[in-house]
Amino acid sequence: MVLDKIASSAAAKGLMIKTSVVKSDDISEGLVKAATKYKADLIVMVSHGRKGIKRVLLGSETQNVLTHSTVPVLVLR
Repeated sequence: MVLDKIASSAAAKGLMIKTSVVKSDDISEGLVKAATKYKADLIVMVSHGRKGIKRVLLGSETQNVLTHSTVPVLVLR
């Protein structure tokens, strides 16, 4: 599984991470709930950087997480 490889690579560098697969109809809500449940220190997300009408039509999961999370969020672009 890809997440196992990521966890092993992080452990080899002295980082402690916990991976989890969460199924939810609402991606941002599922992510925020999982971060709270597992007492995450940080949420790291990648943004497509959509602007204008594309963002309105396609929505922004990153924006929803930023708005609703009590856990710090690092957004990479």
